[in-house]
Amino acid sequence: MIPSFLSAIPLPAVFIGTDKRIQGANALAVELHPGADEPRTFVLVFRQPAFTAAVEACLKSGRQHTVPYLHNAEGQETRFDVTVSYVQAGENSGVMACFQDVTQVEQAGEIRRDFVANVSHELKTPLTALLGFIETLRGPAKDDATARDRFLEIMSSEASRMNRLVGDLLSLSRVEEDARMRPTDMVDVKEVVGTVVRNLSEVAKDRDVTVNINAPETAALLPADFDQLTQVFTNLIENGLKYGDRGGEVNVHIQDVERDTVLRKSAISVSVLDNGPGIDPVHIPRLTERFYRIDSHRSREMGGTGLGLAIVKHIVARHRGRMKIESDLGQGTEFRVVLPKT
Repeated sequence: MIPSFLSAIPLPAVFIGTDKRIQGANALAVELHPGADEPRTFVLVFRQPAFTAAVEACLKSGRQHTVPYLHNAEGQETRFDVTVSYVQAGENSGVMACFQDVTQVEQAGEIRRDFVANVSHELKTPLTALLGFIETLRGPAKDDATARDRFLEIMSSEASRMNRLVGDLLSLSRVEEDARMRPTDMVDVKEVVGTVVRNLSEVAKDRDVTVNINAPETAALLPADFDQLTQVFTNLIENGLKYGDRGGEVNVHIQDVERDTVLRKSAISVSVLDNGPGIDPVHIPRLTERFYRIDSHRSREMGGTGLGLAIVKHIVARHRGRMKIESDLGQGTEFRVVLPKT
């Protein structure tokens, strides 16, 4: 009788009798704990003090309890909320324990807390500088024209940095909101890249960097959002200009791919290569994380917000494409974006 109603529960569930022995478990509970359906004392299977205390308290008082439960299998930790309830069923009276997997909820909470902390830190730094300069201008430097001009220049730079950060946060929010809606307008990738290179001509001139575009003669058409692709290639090419060597080159290769082995369909590949100092491979898996920087000081000096590659990743995902980063120290860096044609 007991195993039959346990199998109807869509969560790992275990029934523990008043003698504290396991009387039954459904398949999900056995998958969680291979010994969960054996008629043994429950503490020999579920060896966590909080769970043990909750079961014993429920048997004694009949009141429901909910406790956390951590399960580790093959180095991967899963977090559960276990609800322990008393069941009155004649000879089969006892405690029903149901395990609710809350790992993703907990992880989402941690990500949200980290995100708020990072945003607060990124905004606090320029705000502190602004408040300090304002206080100085009101006091000691009130009549110092030279200091006033220098401070106002720095204040303008810090305010611009905050504005870029807010802009990137809004952009990231919009991209995430549209993540499930794949674009349908046909866009020429060659036109997007050409527009980006023209827009960045002053940056290239200031860095004395030559941008070379290698593309097929025919149009490189695919379903895309023109503005979002502009944002992708602006970020990648601007990174190449800013973090590559002065007086060097940034090469952009646009290629038609008959069949991409990962996407399993025809695609267009766009590679952005610089001749900069390169990136230590240990950093590459984390480059698209929000606010992850290899050199925080240099990134801030260059006007970076730490969100650019995270935005690129989300835009590429919205277009059902993929991005790959390859780099070795002293050998430059290649960012490759592959977008499907259909």
